[in-house]
Amino acid sequence: MDHFEYAGAGMGSGRNVAVFGAYGHTGRFVVAELRERGYVPLLLGRDLDKLLAMAEGSEVRQASVGDPASLDRALKGAAAVINCAGPFATTAAPLIEATLRAGIPYVDVAAEIEANVDTFTHFADRARAAGTVVVPAMAFYGGLGDLLVTTAMSDWTAADEAHIAYGLSSWHPTAGTLASGVISGRRRGGRRVRFTGGRLEYHDDALPTLEWSFPAPLGDQSVIGEFTMADVVTVPSHLDVPEVRTYMAAKAAADLAAPDAPAPEAVDERGRSAQTFVIDVLVRSGGTERRVAATGQDIYAISAPLAVEAVDRILTGRTRTVGVASAGAIFDAPDFLDALSKHLSLRHLSGPGYEGGSTRGTGTGPR
Repeated sequence: MDHFEYAGAGMGSGRNVAVFGAYGHTGRFVVAELRERGYVPLLLGRDLDKLLAMAEGSEVRQASVGDPASLDRALKGAAAVINCAGPFATTAAPLIEATLRAGIPYVDVAAEIEANVDTFTHFADRARAAGTVVVPAMAFYGGLGDLLVTTAMSDWTAADEAHIAYGLSSWHPTAGTLASGVISGRRRGGRRVRFTGGRLEYHDDALPTLEWSFPAPLGDQSVIGEFTMADVVTVPSHLDVPEVRTYMAAKAAADLAAPDAPAPEAVDERGRSAQTFVIDVLVRSGGTERRVAATGQDIYAISAPLAVEAVDRILTGRTRTVGVASAGAIFDAPDFLDALSKHLSLRHLSGPGYEGGSTRGTGTGPR
């Protein structure tokens, strides 16, 4: 594995990690995770009062994506930045520009397909030339699915299809999720998107309802087919898979679309909601299938250890490349997932790592 280490890592400032959008729902989880892991979060955002209200001794720096000078001041002394402020169609590019000026790595938790495409399109050459790292979609959608697909692929250099099914018990969206959805919808002109034949396509077809056989104990569930998420950007960015399809539990999709959908409600000391999830990944090459699944609690909360583990690996040189890269491309995917064992339960249902008889009810995927 190649290693790329930042000069600031290991120095005093190497523990300072800026969090843009620190007072947002996901931002608060990220700040808590940084503190738990011994990093010093720098709290960044537009609303000074909200930043001060959560400071708890952390340094507060007011900044806006519309004011490049404020971003430069806010990033001074930071070893890296995690962008938690959506819509990322608005925030990602200005903040990446600022990190390029500062020469520090950038990680975000963007689930917006078009915003992630923009990051790869506009910054790949510049970030590589600068020797810096930009990791978009380092979150539940985009990052985690990519790590699972990469792990399932193992020694395969290509596959015919990758299927990623999201079995959410419910989906109470944050205000940021809803706002990002509106922006993405406008950019698509109300059309839907799929990844097929090695490229993104926009269409007006109705989304099908299918049955997906999730691993036990979830079992058979109705899912919305072609409920396309950021995995269609991250996975093909480094894996030769011409068909990448994502599915969403029909119940969760209905929750998301409901008028006046309630926001997540904390049920434990970490602030997590009662929502549980299963991500079931199936890759096919010829007549052979490989399958891996991950289970956990709260799709927003899990984005924090994903993003913070990414920053930790970048700052300690446990990376494979520079430039714009998805999670599966820049990190050792199986090792990364193992590091999240406190937050995720991982099961190899077939293929490398599978121990016959260790699981029950593995099912057959989409039907």
